[in-house]
Amino acid sequence: MAERIDCAVIGAGVVGLAVARELALAGREVLVLEAESGIGEHTSSRNSEVIHAGIYYPKGSLKARFCVDGKHRLYAYCRDRGVPHAQCGKIVVASREEEIPAVLKYIPTAAASGVHDLREMDLAEVRELEPRVQAVAAVFSPSTGIIDSHAYMLALQGDLENAGGVPVFRSPVLGGEVTPEGIVLRVGGDEPMEILCGTVVNSAGLTAPQTARSIAGVPAKSIPGQFYAKAHYYTLSGKAPFKHLIYPVGHGSWLGVHVTIDLGGQVRFGPDIEWVDGIDYAFDESREPLFAEAIRRYYPALADGALQPGYTGIRPKISAKGEPPADFRIDGPADHGVRGLVNLYGIESPGLTASLAIAAHVRALLEG
Repeated sequence: MAERIDCAVIGAGVVGLAVARELALAGREVLVLEAESGIGEHTSSRNSEVIHAGIYYPKGSLKARFCVDGKHRLYAYCRDRGVPHAQCGKIVVASREEEIPAVLKYIPTAAASGVHDLREMDLAEVRELEPRVQAVAAVFSPSTGIIDSHAYMLALQGDLENAGGVPVFRSPVLGGEVTPEGIVLRVGGDEPMEILCGTVVNSAGLTAPQTARSIAGVPAKSIPGQFYAKAHYYTLSGKAPFKHLIYPVGHGSWLGVHVTIDLGGQVRFGPDIEWVDGIDYAFDESREPLFAEAIRRYYPALADGALQPGYTGIRPKISAKGEPPADFRIDGPADHGVRGLVNLYGIESPGLTASLAIAAHVRALLEG
């Protein structure tokens, strides 16, 4: 007989932990089921660790809404909980004349989503702030920052556990079934079990569509496709030549090979984008010349051999290569007809920034 529990959250990435924390703080009995041996072992720990301002996303989209709301929540949370972070600001640069309209368009796009601090920079200011950067036009985002993503996830896990929630690792969800009594999940791992849940939040990240398909009774037509876009990150040897994040003009959903600086002062360049068929974190060092070419458009002083292989990550996509970039999908009972189920699909960037706002939204969906 299946053990009864109130709420199961599938996935202990940053969004799953934020959702689980939110539900536990609301008085729910929460079990977090994670297939890996620890928190955030996929997308949540293999990204740029940027707190995004919310300047890129179309007005009215979930990405725009939750990024802007989540940014304010995240900065406040980091201050309250002592999570290492820095509001260092970001410069978005046009390196060619034909890119000027695109970089300036970010200002009204950001304002339409409630971000009113983005401003055009004159080139003298760019040279003063970042003398190594070459640009023909630029805008400055003062509310962009960086965060120690692992410290953030540990803080979320601590809040969850203090509120009575329980994360269970090495416990993959193998499948399930929608029943009149609730949603039955079959859990594998060291101690296989069946649990009967009143509420299930599918925050499985890279495998969220696959997880939804494994639960009998979830309408197949409500489940999007599952695609993977791989990202490589290189690190820069030597002293950091930058004090701010530096971004080129983006292309579609890809923001280009940009400069991020971690809290230890290490400069990272990335990501690129490579569509792949599965989850494979192998580093392809043959991509270095492509990185160097992209970087030298705005940092021409990049020395030969200065790039060192860093790490890779995978973006959980629900739109295929060549298709328009998809918005977040947060599907509640009104979308798929299954009581007590919320599916989170395509939670890629700015998912880390948006995590606390997404959590509040999921709670509201379940209480509505």
